[in-house]
Amino acid sequence: MSFQQPGPGAPNARSPLSLEFPQSLAVYDDYKSAQKAVDHLSDREFPVQNLMIVGTDLKQVERITGRLTTGKVALAGALSGLWLGVFIGLILSLFGEDGVLQLILTCAVMGVLFGLLWALVGYALTRGQRDFSAVSAVVATRYEVLVEHSLLSQAQQLLGEEPGLRPNPFA
Repeated sequence: MSFQQPGPGAPNARSPLSLEFPQSLAVYDDYKSAQKAVDHLSDREFPVQNLMIVGTDLKQVERITGRLTTGKVALAGALSGLWLGVFIGLILSLFGEDGVLQLILTCAVMGVLFGLLWALVGYALTRGQRDFSAVSAVVATRYEVLVEHSLLSQAQQLLGEEPGLRPNPFA
Protein backbone atom coordinates (compact mmCIF):
# COMPACT_ATOMS: atom_id res chain seq x y z
CA MET A 1 0.00 0.00 0.00
CA SER A 2 1.54 3.31 -1.07
CA PHE A 3 0.24 6.81 -0.58
CA GLN A 4 2.48 8.62 -3.03
CA GLN A 5 1.09 11.89 -4.28
CA PRO A 6 3.69 13.74 -6.30
CA GLY A 7 3.23 17.48 -6.39
CA PRO A 8 3.14 19.64 -9.51
CA GLY A 9 6.47 20.05 -11.21
CA ALA A 10 8.02 17.19 -9.22
CA PRO A 11 6.92 13.90 -10.79
CA ASN A 12 9.07 11.75 -8.46
CA ALA A 13 8.65 13.72 -5.22
CA ARG A 14 7.65 11.66 -2.18
CA SER A 15 4.80 12.65 0.06
CA PRO A 16 5.51 12.60 3.81
CA LEU A 17 2.66 10.07 3.96
CA SER A 18 4.30 7.51 1.73
CA LEU A 19 6.87 4.77 1.76
CA GLU A 20 8.76 3.58 -1.32
CA PHE A 21 7.81 -0.11 -1.06
CA PRO A 22 5.79 -0.61 2.14
CA GLN A 23 5.34 -4.08 3.62
CA SER A 24 2.89 -5.09 6.34
CA LEU A 25 4.67 -5.59 9.64
CA ALA A 26 1.75 -6.10 12.03
CA VAL A 27 -2.00 -5.53 12.37
CA TYR A 28 -3.65 -4.46 15.63
CA ASP A 29 -7.23 -4.05 16.79
CA ASP A 30 -6.64 -0.63 18.32
CA TYR A 31 -4.45 2.38 17.69
CA LYS A 32 -2.83 2.20 21.12
CA SER A 33 -1.36 -1.22 20.33
CA ALA A 34 0.01 -0.04 16.99
CA GLN A 35 1.49 3.01 18.70
CA LYS A 36 3.06 0.75 21.34
CA ALA A 37 4.69 -1.34 18.60
CA VAL A 38 6.19 1.75 16.96
CA ASP A 39 7.35 3.02 20.35
CA HIS A 40 9.00 -0.37 21.04
CA LEU A 41 10.88 -0.11 17.73
CA SER A 42 11.86 3.48 18.52
CA ASP A 43 13.23 2.41 21.91
CA ARG A 44 15.42 -0.13 20.05
CA GLU A 45 16.72 2.71 17.82
CA PHE A 46 14.94 1.43 14.72
CA PRO A 47 14.64 4.18 12.06
CA VAL A 48 10.95 4.85 12.73
CA GLN A 49 10.72 7.38 9.89
CA ASN A 50 10.40 4.24 7.72
CA LEU A 51 7.13 3.21 9.40
CA MET A 52 3.49 4.16 8.96
CA ILE A 53 0.37 3.37 10.97
CA VAL A 54 -2.61 3.01 8.67
CA GLY A 55 -6.19 2.77 9.93
CA THR A 56 -8.09 0.30 7.78
CA ASP A 57 -11.66 -1.00 7.49
CA LEU A 58 -13.17 2.41 8.12
CA LYS A 59 -16.69 2.76 9.41
CA GLN A 60 -18.85 5.71 10.33
CA VAL A 61 -20.22 5.69 13.85
CA GLU A 62 -23.07 7.98 14.83
CA ARG A 63 -24.02 8.40 18.48
CA ILE A 64 -27.54 9.72 18.97
CA THR A 65 -27.43 12.37 21.68
CA GLY A 66 -31.09 13.30 21.95
CA ARG A 67 -34.40 14.14 20.41
CA LEU A 68 -34.85 17.38 18.51
CA THR A 69 -37.92 19.48 19.18
CA THR A 70 -38.88 22.88 17.88
CA GLY A 71 -38.10 24.36 21.30
CA LYS A 72 -34.60 22.83 21.45
CA VAL A 73 -33.85 23.99 17.92
CA ALA A 74 -35.12 27.50 18.71
CA LEU A 75 -33.05 27.71 21.90
CA ALA A 76 -29.88 26.48 20.18
CA GLY A 77 -30.40 28.93 17.31
CA ALA A 78 -31.03 31.83 19.68
CA LEU A 79 -27.91 31.05 21.74
CA SER A 80 -25.78 30.70 18.64
CA GLY A 81 -27.13 33.98 17.31
CA LEU A 82 -26.51 35.66 20.68
CA TRP A 83 -22.82 34.76 20.56
CA LEU A 84 -22.54 35.94 16.98
CA GLY A 85 -24.33 39.20 17.79
CA VAL A 86 -22.16 39.91 20.84
CA PHE A 87 -19.04 39.19 18.81
CA ILE A 88 -20.07 41.53 16.00
CA GLY A 89 -21.12 44.15 18.55
CA LEU A 90 -17.73 44.00 20.24
CA ILE A 91 -15.93 44.37 16.92
CA LEU A 92 -18.11 47.32 15.89
CA SER A 93 -17.65 48.93 19.29
CA LEU A 94 -13.93 49.22 18.59
CA PHE A 95 -14.73 51.82 15.91
CA GLY A 96 -17.23 53.87 17.91
CA GLU A 97 -16.90 56.13 20.90
CA ASP A 98 -20.48 56.69 22.06
CA GLY A 99 -23.16 54.17 23.00
CA VAL A 100 -20.88 51.13 23.10
CA LEU A 101 -23.17 49.17 25.44
CA GLN A 102 -26.22 50.05 23.34
CA LEU A 103 -24.43 48.91 20.18
CA ILE A 104 -23.45 45.58 21.75
CA LEU A 105 -26.99 44.99 23.08
CA THR A 106 -28.55 45.87 19.71
CA CYS A 107 -26.22 43.49 17.90
CA ALA A 108 -26.95 40.80 20.47
CA VAL A 109 -30.72 41.15 20.00
CA MET A 110 -30.35 41.13 16.22
CA GLY A 111 -28.12 38.06 16.50
CA VAL A 112 -30.70 36.24 18.63
CA LEU A 113 -33.45 37.01 16.11
CA PHE A 114 -31.27 35.99 13.16
CA GLY A 115 -30.11 32.76 14.85
CA LEU A 116 -33.64 31.85 15.93
CA LEU A 117 -35.07 32.42 12.47
CA TRP A 118 -32.21 30.64 10.69
CA ALA A 119 -32.43 27.57 12.95
CA LEU A 120 -36.23 27.29 12.71
CA VAL A 121 -36.23 27.62 8.93
CA GLY A 122 -33.52 24.97 8.64
CA TYR A 123 -35.43 22.65 10.98
CA ALA A 124 -38.68 23.18 9.08
CA LEU A 125 -36.97 22.29 5.79
CA THR A 126 -36.07 18.83 7.12
CA ARG A 127 -39.82 18.09 7.41
CA GLY A 128 -39.31 15.72 10.32
CA GLN A 129 -36.85 13.48 8.50
CA ARG A 130 -34.19 13.96 11.15
CA ASP A 131 -35.73 14.70 14.53
CA PHE A 132 -32.64 13.81 16.55
CA SER A 133 -29.22 15.24 17.30
CA ALA A 134 -26.07 13.18 16.97
CA VAL A 135 -22.31 13.26 16.86
CA SER A 136 -20.50 11.18 14.29
CA ALA A 137 -16.98 10.07 13.53
CA VAL A 138 -15.16 7.88 11.03
CA VAL A 139 -13.15 5.25 12.89
CA ALA A 140 -10.84 2.44 11.85
CA THR A 141 -11.47 -1.11 13.01
CA ARG A 142 -7.87 -2.24 12.44
CA TYR A 143 -4.50 -0.52 12.46
CA GLU A 144 -1.72 -1.82 10.25
CA VAL A 145 1.92 -0.95 10.81
CA LEU A 146 3.75 -0.71 7.49
CA VAL A 147 7.53 -0.69 7.10
CA GLU A 148 9.88 0.06 4.22
CA HIS A 149 10.63 -3.26 2.47
CA SER A 150 14.37 -3.11 3.04
CA LEU A 151 13.88 -2.92 6.83
CA LEU A 152 11.15 -5.55 7.17
CA SER A 153 13.31 -8.37 8.60
CA GLN A 154 15.00 -6.04 11.10
CA ALA A 155 11.61 -4.69 12.26
CA GLN A 156 10.18 -8.23 12.54
CA GLN A 157 13.13 -9.32 14.66
CA LEU A 158 12.85 -6.33 17.01
CA LEU A 159 9.08 -6.59 17.26
CA GLY A 160 9.35 -10.32 17.96
CA GLU A 161 11.23 -9.54 21.17
CA GLU A 162 8.02 -8.29 22.80
CA PRO A 163 5.36 -11.05 23.20
CA GLY A 164 2.32 -8.76 22.89
CA LEU A 165 3.59 -7.05 19.74
CA ARG A 166 4.31 -10.01 17.45
CA PRO A 167 4.65 -9.19 13.74
CA ASN A 168 2.41 -10.74 11.12
CA PRO A 169 3.31 -14.39 10.54
CA PHE A 170 2.56 -14.03 6.81
CA ALA A 171 4.48 -10.79 6.23
